[in-house]
Amino acid sequence: MSVKWGFLGAGWIANRAMAPAVHAANNAQLFGVASRDTSRSAKLEPQKVFDSYQHLLDDPQIEVVYISLANHQHLEWVTRSLEAGKHVLCEKPLGLNALEVQKMIDCAQRCNRLLVEAVWTRWHPRFRRIVELVESGAIGEIKSIESQWGFKSEMTENYRLDPLLGGGALLDIGCYQANMWVALTQGANDLKINSVDRKIGPTKIDLTTEVKAMINNKTSVQLMSSFEKDVPQILKIEGSSGIIATENGEAFSTWREPSSLRVNDRVEDFAEVDAFVEMAQQLSEKVATNSGWVMPLIDSLRVAQILDQIIAT
Repeated sequence: MSVKWGFLGAGWIANRAMAPAVHAANNAQLFGVASRDTSRSAKLEPQKVFDSYQHLLDDPQIEVVYISLANHQHLEWVTRSLEAGKHVLCEKPLGLNALEVQKMIDCAQRCNRLLVEAVWTRWHPRFRRIVELVESGAIGEIKSIESQWGFKSEMTENYRLDPLLGGGALLDIGCYQANMWVALTQGANDLKINSVDRKIGPTKIDLTTEVKAMINNKTSVQLMSSFEKDVPQILKIEGSSGIIATENGEAFSTWREPSSLRVNDRVEDFAEVDAFVEMAQQLSEKVATNSGWVMPLIDSLRVAQILDQIIAT
């Protein structure tokens, strides 16, 4: 069975990553695209180009809607899509805050439809292996998680530069690191923040956010997310009896390339993979047969709560 997808938005991530992923998936087809520019929609090679978001939602053939609109538009169009009877995959961050995420979760439950946040790294085999190793006790009890992701941004006239549209480094790339906290510490339910350092840019977004905190009174965590620091991505997890660290391939954004993981004194290698394809296939399988894996909404809500807590500090 091939699940029919419709896209709201035809920007960079839809064009370069998700459209190719749906085309490559063996159980999905890109049926329709709607965006502000019909010629840009057509470049994604859907079966049909729609002249409005609502017209796409009105088509009964579409089963899954992928939303890659600006962050401040997520709540409105996730809600409209769910109420139109569609399953939804929405770009991260799912909402601007935990209140918005909870409203979307409530709507999905009310409409009896699937809602998934497109944190594509969660589908990467290396990420899944890290979770498996930690849960198996391969490095003992987790003592610390250290991560960073920074790059010098060349963005201009981009919603990521506007705080009212959900801009800023923390919401854009810090969320990946908070996802790691949640995945590795059974929800990071008891989070105490020790310090937050921010560099605020001219448009009033955080160009850099650095956080140090403690989870469950036993795991120290620190993250750095930045639009101004050109630094290597880092992920290092130290346990009571060993260390896990990413090696080849970016720590959080490795894509279509081989990657590796150091586990104590050995290295595990991972073949080239496109985690966007994995995400599209698993979600389509979930829709078709209820057997695919998707990121739990409880994780999306907890990450949003963590980001709220950081922002409020």
